Amino acid sequence: MMFAWLKRRPWPHAIGWLALLAPLFYLSYGWANHLAGQAAAQGQVPSVVFDWERHIPFWQETIFPYWSINFFYGLSLFLARTRHELKRHALRLLTVQALAVACFIVWPLRFTFGQPPADGLSGLLFAALRGFDQPFNQAPSLHIALAVILWDLYRRQIHAPAARWFLHGWTLAICGAVLTTYQHHFIDIPTGALLGVVCVWLWPLERVASMPQAWQTTHSWQRQRLALTYGAAALALAVLALAPWLGRDVALWLLWPTASMCVVALCYLGLGARGFQMNRRGQMHWTSRWLLGPYRAGAWLNARLWTRRLPLASEVRPGLFLGRLPSHGEWLAAGKPSIVSLCAELQNVDANHGRCVPVLDLTSPCAATLQRAALIINARHQAKQTVWVCCALGFSRSAHALVHSLTQSGTFASVEHARHAVQQARPQVVLGQPAARPPHG
Repeated sequence: MMFAWLKRRPWPHAIGWLALLAPLFYLSYGWANHLAGQAAAQGQVPSVVFDWERHIPFWQETIFPYWSINFFYGLSLFLARTRHELKRHALRLLTVQALAVACFIVWPLRFTFGQPPADGLSGLLFAALRGFDQPFNQAPSLHIALAVILWDLYRRQIHAPAARWFLHGWTLAICGAVLTTYQHHFIDIPTGALLGVVCVWLWPLERVASMPQAWQTTHSWQRQRLALTYGAAALALAVLALAPWLGRDVALWLLWPTASMCVVALCYLGLGARGFQMNRRGQMHWTSRWLLGPYRAGAWLNARLWTRRLPLASEVRPGLFLGRLPSHGEWLAAGKPSIVSLCAELQNVDANHGRCVPVLDLTSPCAATLQRAALIINARHQAKQTVWVCCALGFSRSAHALVHSLTQSGTFASVEHARHAVQQARPQVVLGQPAARPPHG
């Protein structure tokens, strides 16, 4: 059994990737350090440090979890179960290295605290670290970004509860060690975590299209306009974060909504609904939940404000409702109806049995999307289930899908009659024309 497990692993490809990535890591990291060191000699490398960081203790023993990431890095390539998983994981490592080094060159920062002397084995590890690591490659912390990427791979391999808790705890120890070994300032941690999440989002290990593969430039003026709007919002937030009168703590937090708006703009520009990484049950990949957190919070609040004086759902036909996505409590109070969601940005509360055909907000579903949604709605309705067809507000995407399903099922003889029935049940509904061409994703 053990040998069969070993044979299934793509060992030769793992060795090849390690032979590429290991030298590239040290060469590119050292090159960035060399360039920053030259700039530092001319007094051109600043620091970003908070006053409270001076109270962080120096714990020399935390060099052990700090160094352990090197072991987990090399081992991770041999744990990939398939060539596909290995390739995606290696592309994550390659991408994070390229982006981090680019940041180190464009925006070098330096660590300002003097490192106290360390003795024993800890001292040897610190001496080895200082042999190639200079105090310049700071934000985003490559250490933190790699910890995020490695954690995502290892958590898929480990299923025993105790081992999973050890993985989570050791990952936190690795991340905390960048502060207690006096290797990084605080700003390097959230920026490094953001970089790691972006790389995991770009290259999902599941057998789905990666974000570069999903790209298809849209020809829809509606989507281009929305992409421009969210891009402008991202630019405004970035300019605000760089404002000299804004405190560093506030500016740091603005990086999150800035990145979130950038991703949303890319979704409208070419990624489509795939950029939200919503599965067929209406559950998002963890990276999208975090990366798009500020946008999703705004979408949730917007939905509640628009529908606060409206019924949660309106019955169009017996057992067939149209409305906004309910909260868990609202769903339970309604008797756990079968949820069919057209929402790309908000998760389905019915995680076990719900279905989702994601469509970008403020866009019209294409004919193929409407057909998929109609098949699901009609199948569940014919099975005598109470069906709620939902989107963020229950005004447009879900209304389009319900109209199509009513027409396809023969409930109404024409689209006009189906539209009239839907708008009579929920007068706030806005029905335009379905998209002529299916957007990619």
